Amino acid sequence: MKLSQKIAAALALCAAAALAPPSTFAQPVSAAIHTLAAQAAQAPASIAGPYDERGWLERFYAPRKYAPAWNASTAGAALWVLRQAALQGLDPLDYGADALQRQLDAAEGATARFDARFDVALTAAMLRYLADLRVGRVRSEYHTRAFDPRLKQYDPVERLRSGLAGGKLRAAVQAAEPRLQQYARAKAALAQYRLLAKQPYPALPRPPAKVTSGGSYPAAQALFERLVLLGDLPADTPAPGEGVYSDQLEQGVRHFQARHGIDEDGVLGRGTVDALNVTPGQRVRQLELTLERLRWLPDFGPGPMILVDLPAYRLWAMQNGGNEDPLEMRVVVGASVKTETPLFVGQMRYLEFNPYWNVPRSILEKELLPKLAHNPNYLAQNEMETVPANASMADLKAGRARVRQRPGAKNALGPIKFAMPNPMDIYLHSTSAQGAFQRTRRDLSHGCIRVEHPAALAQFVLDGQRKWDADAIQGALQPGPTRHVDLTRTVPVVIFYATAIIDSDDSTRFAPDIYGLDTKLEQELAARHGRLSGAAGARPTEVADASRSGPALRKSRPASRRTSAAT
Repeated sequence: MKLSQKIAAALALCAAAALAPPSTFAQPVSAAIHTLAAQAAQAPASIAGPYDERGWLERFYAPRKYAPAWNASTAGAALWVLRQAALQGLDPLDYGADALQRQLDAAEGATARFDARFDVALTAAMLRYLADLRVGRVRSEYHTRAFDPRLKQYDPVERLRSGLAGGKLRAAVQAAEPRLQQYARAKAALAQYRLLAKQPYPALPRPPAKVTSGGSYPAAQALFERLVLLGDLPADTPAPGEGVYSDQLEQGVRHFQARHGIDEDGVLGRGTVDALNVTPGQRVRQLELTLERLRWLPDFGPGPMILVDLPAYRLWAMQNGGNEDPLEMRVVVGASVKTETPLFVGQMRYLEFNPYWNVPRSILEKELLPKLAHNPNYLAQNEMETVPANASMADLKAGRARVRQRPGAKNALGPIKFAMPNPMDIYLHSTSAQGAFQRTRRDLSHGCIRVEHPAALAQFVLDGQRKWDADAIQGALQPGPTRHVDLTRTVPVVIFYATAIIDSDDSTRFAPDIYGLDTKLEQELAARHGRLSGAAGARPTEVADASRSGPALRKSRPASRRTSAAT
């Protein structure tokens, strides 16, 4: 048996024990609970997940002298919670909910007592569920080197103990949920798409050629019903004529295209039909992955924050905990594979009006030096200069000099830079290339994030600071000397990744998996499920009712070749 399998088996011993033969434990119930808790505490540490659960059972049962924690009533409430895990985008099979429910159903009478195996298994399942809901199931990009520290503030053991004592298990669950508005919205969208997934969803036929308004499309009625079902057409929209791609259908298709990252031209082509044929079940999975990623995020207090969703090419600036509509705009992000924008949480600390662009070393070597070799006047033609001045090609190649671009019309950063100091030198900035925001696919930068409406974003982050009203910002954006403005309050900036996210008007926006991170997360979750279901030993299907395949092999994603950020 591999080490990882041994670790998983030890950690899940409490769950497996729930199904062991009665003769396994001849000692009194409290002694058997003590044994199970001690075995779990002594298991080797696992580095696969975001938390270490080895000592949880010991900490839970020791204060109660290892007395059983559950009766028929509280066990029923706990299993109701576990069976509802899918509402949170979690998998009830990971907690052995079905197997435990069968044991509960087999108990006789409301006063039935349960043995150590059932008691410990249910406790372990609830502790894991609370931890998963609080911080997620796999190690995230935001907490890659250590166990997630948020479980020090939200302690599953204390929450379960107090929830049981006060008859408030659901309150413990609610306290574990992320407080971000996006989480509640994504949960609601997940419930909606689960309902859609229960309905027939036949494929629409691809048209032989692109269809415009007034054109012929034999499946016009089916298309109409699909658009109404998905909410892209109001239910009271007049039905189209037989086989006619009507103006109303075109409007519905435009709305659908806007939500799915497709050119909003209203033309019914193969790409649009293919997107219409993606089943609600597939969309459910995208929303589940979004909820998982939202659980990875740290806690944010009330106040301004900025969320950038890379695959959606979208930015939201909002007041966390407030009811105001967020500021929303398009963005350009790092190019797939070559210069992907990394995921992290930064703190915006200052703005620069009319900034210099300090050309990163990687761009200098790969792009500028070849152009300079071809055209010695390239720097002068593009308002660039060396630091120190008049440095030679040899100095640039040897790293004794660098290149920067002066403020002005040609500056790659545009008239404003939103700085959030970080080791990767990633920041937000304006751009003179406004045409890029009209493109459907906008992973075009060297890693930094270009924003569509820089003046509006500046007004958001400078709100409340003296002398910085809309007129002052517009004045600062005009050509002039570089101006550094510190923020009186730092603004969290979340660089996020979700192929399903909820817009400010509560419509669900889906996007392609441009960086392949959905595929990576799917593999990690499948591997975790395999560890949990396989840890029960010879009878994994009895422990978790697992009907799925084992863990998928994790495919290595090409490392980003971005060595420093640019525009």
